[in-house]
Formats: sequence, C-alpha cells, structure tokens
Amino acid sequence: MAHIVILGAGIGGLPMAFEMRENARPEDKITVISNNPKFHFVPSNPWVAVNWRTRNDIEMDLEPVLKRKKIDFIGVGAKRVHPEKNQIELDNGHSVDYDYLVIATGPKLAFDEVEGLGPNGFTQSVCHVDHAVDAEHAWQKFVQDPGPIVVGAVQMASCYGPAYEFAAIMDTDLRRRKIRDKVPMTFVTAEPYIGHLGLGGVGDSKGLMESALRNRHIKWICNAKTTKIEDGKMHVTEHNDDGSVKKEHVLDFKYSMMLPAFKGIDAVFGIEGLTNPRGFILIDQHQRNPKYKNIYSVGVCVAIPPVEATPVPTGAPKTGYMIESMVTATAHNIRAELDGKSPHERATWNAVCLADFGDTGMAFVALPQIPPRNVNWYSEGKWVHLAKVAFEKYFMRKMQRGTSEHLFEKVLLKAVGIMKLKEKK
Repeated sequence: MAHIVILGAGIGGLPMAFEMRENARPEDKITVISNNPKFHFVPSNPWVAVNWRTRNDIEMDLEPVLKRKKIDFIGVGAKRVHPEKNQIELDNGHSVDYDYLVIATGPKLAFDEVEGLGPNGFTQSVCHVDHAVDAEHAWQKFVQDPGPIVVGAVQMASCYGPAYEFAAIMDTDLRRRKIRDKVPMTFVTAEPYIGHLGLGGVGDSKGLMESALRNRHIKWICNAKTTKIEDGKMHVTEHNDDGSVKKEHVLDFKYSMMLPAFKGIDAVFGIEGLTNPRGFILIDQHQRNPKYKNIYSVGVCVAIPPVEATPVPTGAPKTGYMIESMVTATAHNIRAELDGKSPHERATWNAVCLADFGDTGMAFVALPQIPPRNVNWYSEGKWVHLAKVAFEKYFMRKMQRGTSEHLFEKVLLKAVGIMKLKEKK
C-alpha cells in the first residue's frame, strides 16, 4: 500500500484527488490536505463581486464528497513540507507522512509587494471568494455614490483574464443601473499591450481587446508598474518599450480591483531543489520534481517561465485546460511508479480561456501556450458568456459527483470545432 497525499483542494487539487483515486490501486490510501473545508469555483469570483452570484452558488463542502470517493480529508493548513523526511508538518502541530506528494496549493497572493495593495490596503481582489465577498460589499456602497474606477493587474501578475473580465462586468452592471456615465474607468496593466494576456497575445487579441475596452469607454495604461496605492490614489509608472520611464501617473479612484503577483506558499518557499526563487514548484516534463522524485505538482503553483521578456515583468498563466492535462499526466505517472515503471506521460500545455464580459465574451485557444503555435484562435460573442455560465454549472456538478470528466478538454474540442466550421464558410 502507498500513501498518496494531495496538498491543496482547488481546481487542480480536487480533480487530482478524483483522478488519482481512479488510477491508484484499491489498497492505496489517498489523503487531501487543505486549509479550507470548502471548494469554490474561482473563475466565478468576478460575478460574486457584483452580486451576480453568491458564495453559496460556487462553494461546496469537501469532506462529504471526498468520503464518498474513499479519500481521506484533513482540513488543516500545511505549515511546512519536509521533503527529506517525506513528511508534511501541519498548522496544528501534527504531521502527515507520505509515499507520494502532489502539491496543488495554488499561489500565495503577493499583495505585500506593492504598498497599499489588496483587501488589507485600498484595493479589492477577486482571487479568492472571501475577497470577492468583500469586494461586493464595497461595490454596493460604491454604486450609491459612484466615481472613478481603476482596474487591472500589477507587475509580475500572471493571470490577466479576470482583470479584463471584471472591468467589463463592472461596465455591464453600471450600464444596467444607468449610472455608467458617472464612472470614468482606467485599465492599468503590466502587459506591454492590451491583450498580451501573459501569452504574447493570441491571434488578434490585441486589436480585439482594445476594441472591447474602447467600446466600453475604458482608458488604459500598459507597461505600467504600480508603485504605491493610497486611499483613493494609485501611483503608476508607465514605461517605454525599452524599459525607460515614459510618464508618472497619479490616478484617482473611488473603487479599484488590482490583481496581485503570485508566489509559492510559505510551506514550500525557499526549499532548495523543490522551488524556484518565487517559491513555485520545479518540475520535469512528467510533472515530477527533479530532486525529490516522489513529489509531483499541478496547477498555478508550478514553475513556468514567462513566455517572453517584457519591459515590466509579467508572468505566464496556467489555464484550466493546462491544469487538467497536468492532473491526468500526474495520475498516470504515479500509477506507473506504483507498478514499478518509469513515468512517461506529459501534460499538454495548451491555453484555453473563456472570458466573460457581462453580456458577451471572448474565447482564446493557444496550442501550445508558448509561440510559435499550431493553433492561434479567438472568437467573440454572446455564446462565450452563455458557455461560461453553463461551464460553471457543469464543473460544480462534476465536483459534487466526484468525477474526473475532462470538461476543459470538451470546451477545447468545441472551440476547435467552431474554428473549423468558420474556416469552411
């Protein structure tokens, strides 16, 4: 019997548990460790922040569904991973031994890297459902007395889609309330151009996203380094393409949501051979750590270098389809090791993104994520908004049932099918 521990229970960790249960031997023990007793569907957080969803709509208790699948659950956070002892030290002083460890924690949100950033400062966040709930409370106050909005992502951020989504969702909500004319909006991003997305652009995403912002009367500042945030004021340094300073901005705001940079969690940060300097888990082509061969990793906590150098540092996103493929590869590779074989499966690092814009949306497919690509496709329309609404429901149902059905892969195949149909026309 082997003990397989999965650290984290988000979009990477929970499907990892289900797929590992299906691939492991009957006698193998699987344990999920999480500092949160609930799973929540992170892509829906922007909707929660404007009260289009409640946290109850996108949350579920972990222990009952894991128990049904014969997976143990420990609802205590990890204080420190000790890879040399094959052990995880928990926040409550207990320890858990493992034969194989899959790190799927997601990131630590590095609000502290910009003075005044985040829920404990002067801006909102949609990175966690707790933050989204707080953002919604602030939003209800804001719409009673509207003013300027600043929205975007700071330097070293790696997930830009939610910033674009939330800008458009706020615009839609304000138009429905008939107060959009009272709210000047500015999009501030470390990206070298609108639509870069940390991917070097996807097709004509630059023109497409610029048009989307322009049609919504949202101004933008790119190559932007957010240096300091005060109550109602954001200090931003805009850079030229060669990295030199172009202009200093002081932007007034009454409401702001800025995505932070990501780091590795404290439990793994600084472990030589396990993480890079930012605390992300180092892996080989089989999702396995090169030094500690019985440690694998999936999801946002994996170390992936930026797609390209940019004047202001940007990171590379890890989208749902990519995470799903990491999960499948890891489950099969651990089973191979259990059978005395060498790992052989590799994840398909492709990017698929459904960006909801409130009453419409945009879809991007990048195969592979890093250019040059075999597929470089995008589309827009109300169908994207409807697809994301449907996807949320299907994904939550999948988690409640405890199935490893590949929904992101289905979205990819559907998008490629639409692309081929358009090409024929």
